[in-house]
Amino acid sequence: MSGLIGKKIGMTSLFDTDGSLVGCTVIEAGPCVVSHVKTTEKDGYQAVQLSYGERGEKNSTKASKGHYAKANTTPKVKAHEFEEFEQDLKLGDTVDCTLFEEGSFVTVTGNSKGKGFQGVVKRHGFSGVGETTHGQHDRSRAPGSLGGSSYPARVFKGLRMAGRKGGDQHTTENLKVVKVDKDRNLVLLRGSVPGPKGSIIIIWK
Repeated sequence: MSGLIGKKIGMTSLFDTDGSLVGCTVIEAGPCVVSHVKTTEKDGYQAVQLSYGERGEKNSTKASKGHYAKANTTPKVKAHEFEEFEQDLKLGDTVDCTLFEEGSFVTVTGNSKGKGFQGVVKRHGFSGVGETTHGQHDRSRAPGSLGGSSYPARVFKGLRMAGRKGGDQHTTENLKVVKVDKDRNLVLLRGSVPGPKGSIIIIWK
């Protein structure tokens, strides 16, 4: 499966081919540099490592500088491997948004927005303890009983409780490519994409 590394720019609206006005996510897809090529003889499998985004020299390690120097390029922000790439790529080649076609469908992987520490109502959709009565104070958003009395005398792992919400990797499938702007390396996808503005995402073809 081939693909590209990109950055989420934001959202806009665009008229689709059927004349309907749809919400679209604007993604800067590439350009990505081939920073490593893995072969079956040397690595045991075939893959192409693409890298995206410029990283400053002072923020890069010596190992990463040497790695990207082999591809005759500068250190990058994000690197990812793609197997079974359609094009015959060599070290140092560049891949841009021309990989995608308008009307096709892609899969996008990204990290969702972090929500911080949240309660059970927002995190899991609990409805609270129930109706408030006389003498019942601030129980409308409480988790209620955990089911752990003298037996089993503990809380089972995986029980839905308050905790950190968001910031997890999510994948959205079958997003339609509405428009491809080759001059600015922009790809407009119909619908929403996980992650905040400026976040790094991976588009699978």
